[in-house]
Amino acid sequence: MTTGPGSVLGRRAVIGGGIATGIAATLPASAAQPARFRQIWPSGPPGSAAVHAVEQEVPRSATGPVDDTAFVHVRTPGLLHAVPTRPNGAAILLIPGGGYRRVAIGHDGRNMLRFFAERGYHAYLLKYRLPADGWAAGPDAPLQDAQRALRIVRAEAAANGVDRDRIGVLGSSAGGHLAAMLAYRGDATYRPTDAIDAQPLGVRIAALLYPVALMGVPGTHRASQDELVGRSASPEQAARYRSDARITAASPPTFLTHAIDDRIVAVDNALALLGALRRARVATEAYLPELGGHGFGVLRDGQPAPWTALFLEWAKRHGL
Repeated sequence: MTTGPGSVLGRRAVIGGGIATGIAATLPASAAQPARFRQIWPSGPPGSAAVHAVEQEVPRSATGPVDDTAFVHVRTPGLLHAVPTRPNGAAILLIPGGGYRRVAIGHDGRNMLRFFAERGYHAYLLKYRLPADGWAAGPDAPLQDAQRALRIVRAEAAANGVDRDRIGVLGSSAGGHLAAMLAYRGDATYRPTDAIDAQPLGVRIAALLYPVALMGVPGTHRASQDELVGRSASPEQAARYRSDARITAASPPTFLTHAIDDRIVAVDNALALLGALRRARVATEAYLPELGGHGFGVLRDGQPAPWTALFLEWAKRHGL
């Protein structure tokens, strides 16, 4: 895998048998060493016997930049790891969105990876499987990948100079739902495959950006629900995947940001999470701007978005 000067992977990189442009984000040379992509399952993902879909990388938008791409029918879940030049002893697992229909690596993913590497974090970007492709685990297939990824981050923490107790997760949109399930659900969703799977689950903090949370009730992002549990799922079946329903007093401190004018994923999702976190007395901070729409990301006009300073101060206060 080739790299270019001052880049994470160079402009284009072969990933999982396909050409990845969106995941191959350019970083300033001072921000991080060249990043490395690796698949997370040593012998392939579990439960793949009935999966015949072909993984593809496609433009996220017909009018967007060439490197703003997304993966569909993911067969090779993996991690892109950006190593900071000046590490701060913490790591963060980044989970992009895509409505559980695709994994939008090129939108939030590229800029998020750059942003956190520049600020000293070992930043990991997750490419995860999608639930409607026939995986034996069905709705839990993405969570299997997230749990495996977290265990990899923890297993290599000491070698990277990362405190094993200073690992956080940040997810956007449907990736916010997956990040919440990772943070709030403590049971393993797959059988151990190697020594890495002896690592405990659990994160220091969770950050959820314009997250999908509700299922089977008003305010649900129906497209995500249909991809996750199927269009024929009953409200009761869908409700099992409400991330706000997983919150307990043992849940990690959580940061929320969601624009009130979001017309894709209603702010009701973040409000449901906020209410559940408050009832459980979990340390929580929420930034709910009047304007911003959906998917406002980490940058605004080339500068860090307002929520980022709030999050970094809050994360530091809670040990990340």
